Amino acid sequence: MNIVAQQHEALAALVKRAGTPSLDVPVLLPASDYFDLAGEEFGRRLVRTTGGDGNGWCMRPDFTLPIAKSYMADNCADPAAITYLGQVFRQRQTGPVEFEQAGLELLAQPEGNAALQRVFAFIGEAFSIYDISSPAVQLGSVELFENLLATLDMPDVWRPRVLRRFGNQKQMAELFERLQNHAGMDNQQQPDTKEQLMEQITEQMLADGINPLEGRRPEEIADRYLEKQALAAALVPAKTIQILQAYLGISAPVDQALEKIKNLFASSSFDVQTGLERIEKNAKALHQTMPGAQVNFDAGFSPRLHYYTGLVFEISGSAGKVLASGGEYDRLLKALGAKRDICAAGCALWVKRLVGETKA
Repeated sequence: MNIVAQQHEALAALVKRAGTPSLDVPVLLPASDYFDLAGEEFGRRLVRTTGGDGNGWCMRPDFTLPIAKSYMADNCADPAAITYLGQVFRQRQTGPVEFEQAGLELLAQPEGNAALQRVFAFIGEAFSIYDISSPAVQLGSVELFENLLATLDMPDVWRPRVLRRFGNQKQMAELFERLQNHAGMDNQQQPDTKEQLMEQITEQMLADGINPLEGRRPEEIADRYLEKQALAAALVPAKTIQILQAYLGISAPVDQALEKIKNLFASSSFDVQTGLERIEKNAKALHQTMPGAQVNFDAGFSPRLHYYTGLVFEISGSAGKVLASGGEYDRLLKALGAKRDICAAGCALWVKRLVGETKA
């Protein structure tokens, strides 16, 4: 047996040992789940098809969502550790690509830090199989950013738009530029009510020979128009923009990054202490699991999946490619029907890239 086969056998044994292997995740899944729960950006990477009934389907792009959905469908409430080793399918610029992933999903866990540290231990064991001793770790915190955004002086209409761009530097920079150049609502007279606006839109559509019952309805057009007007009228203070830019620009070895965040908010009412202590505690756990790892904290880092909530991470190898990724996703089970947020954490490992690190 060659070294690659031996490593794969050892990885399969780790997957079996670390939890209950998931054997029932279909290859074909409802595409709507990913658009609703993961977001449109992830949805664009699906390998999609349409069934005879018109419903959209996709080839399995990950294991996290179907495992969580199956857990909820079985009315499970007890803590679960579910592992997997199998193929996922995603679009790339060159077309659909098939990958092998291994992973661990910890659901309904009693304590978030303990769950994360168990995830780190799983990754550490997998890395030891492939002789990976000095990976680069990028930590981020969705929770810390969401808490900051909730406390800043900002019209509520802008908060979800800023949050949607979290993790995308280009889009966030474009938004900040837009907010800085924001002149406010013009003096054009607007209809007094939504009903009046809908009447005007309907009259104009009829005058243009457009059936108001087909395509975009007058109510949809009115809602979008009023939303734009609300954004135009809502000014974000320059100080708020400066704070966000300063925070999101912090990226450094974890100790230095946390010190910069403390200094940034030293004279602010925003309480960062609890969040920073959590980051520091889990960074230390990472170091214990992977002593040779270089751990950075990037305040602007996010995987851009809607269900992530707390600490998130990516771990890269010598060539800069991501070998493992994951984090906390306490919102997912609630989105699938739970009555409250339920602690959950997990990770995915890219098997072919792990093999590549060994060869390197």
